[in-house]
Amino acid sequence: MNPQARAQTALFALALSAFVFGTAEFVVVGVLDLVARDLAIPIATASHLVMAYALGIAIGGPIATALTTRFERRFVLALALAVFVASNVVIIVSRHFGLLALARFVPGAMHGLFVGAASVVAAGLVPARQRGQAMSMVFGGVAVATVLGVPLGTWMAQAMGWRAVFAGIAALGALAWAATLAIVPRHEAGAAVGTMAQARAAFAPRVLALLAVAALLMGGQFSVFTYIAPYLKQVAGATDKSIAAYLLVYGVASAAGMFAGGRLADRNASATIVVANALLLAVLSSLYFFGSGAFMAMLILAAWGIIGFGMVPAIQIRVVGLAGQGGDLAASLSASAINAGIAAGSLAGGWALVRFDVSAVVLVGLALCTLALPAAWATRSFEAPVPMAPASVPRPDIQRQLLNRVAQPDD
Repeated sequence: MNPQARAQTALFALALSAFVFGTAEFVVVGVLDLVARDLAIPIATASHLVMAYALGIAIGGPIATALTTRFERRFVLALALAVFVASNVVIIVSRHFGLLALARFVPGAMHGLFVGAASVVAAGLVPARQRGQAMSMVFGGVAVATVLGVPLGTWMAQAMGWRAVFAGIAALGALAWAATLAIVPRHEAGAAVGTMAQARAAFAPRVLALLAVAALLMGGQFSVFTYIAPYLKQVAGATDKSIAAYLLVYGVASAAGMFAGGRLADRNASATIVVANALLLAVLSSLYFFGSGAFMAMLILAAWGIIGFGMVPAIQIRVVGLAGQGGDLAASLSASAINAGIAAGSLAGGWALVRFDVSAVVLVGLALCTLALPAAWATRSFEAPVPMAPASVPRPDIQRQLLNRVAQPDD
């Protein structure tokens, strides 16, 4: 197998792992009522399982990444998958909600760890000009999970029980673990960097500014998308049965946007973020003013999926690049920022829904994305730090001077 084919195969293995993580994250939304009924708890309490996973990504992911940055990357990927599988086995046998919530937090942390390590490995498998496409393969696995994994998991839960879903996720996770060890090449960690040095690089102001842009953009989108079902019903006249068709269109468009966004990120990641931000404003404005028609609403959702997910590879490339020697940690921080934005956006949209009406959630999304635009524009001027040569290695010009002195000794 030639090197290019080996790289593509390894990327597919990473995409499979991302698909498993993505399915585990989102499928619980479709089984909350079954979990609540089985454990005899309110559905509002069961919904904390969604938050537990998100907190795992946002808090546990960066911590796990910081603790493993000196380890070989394939080992880190395999470790994340092994802990993920074990946690899902705990979910299958758990009868207590507290243990169930903990068993959701830990896979979330492994999800964050995987994203950071997989981004670095994917970027190392291809030439620099194709890194956006490589990262889109990884994140594309998550996008495909929303199209295939979540609907199939929900169907399986209705037919066989919610625990069967997590049994299937554990089995797929074990398959992804085996594929990672068999197909993904070893990827040694970068030069040894202290934890504090990594943190300083990953939390540099330029990185934090871009993470804030990512949080605003995701918050703006999910302040609307979280409540898209009631919006479509009340504004576009959608029925319970037709909602699935709308979401399917959005999911397919999201997967397509992820892969297309990878190519655009390779051309100009900074410009991709700014243009996507501006287009998001146009899409959300269209939804507000023209979303009352069923066909128009579906077209708007398709455009939204392409644009909203198309910016993700560009964000990841910029975050990792701007962090320099803290790139591994910063890669997991982007997942944290995205999930923090999703949580905050959902809360803001919920406030608007309760205080005003369902159309107000779109105005909240527009406001957040509008705030992001000047910040996104400002980040275009940010430059990646120049790698410092080890102090023990003389600069090339000094080396030449030393060699000349040796070759031409004093008379």
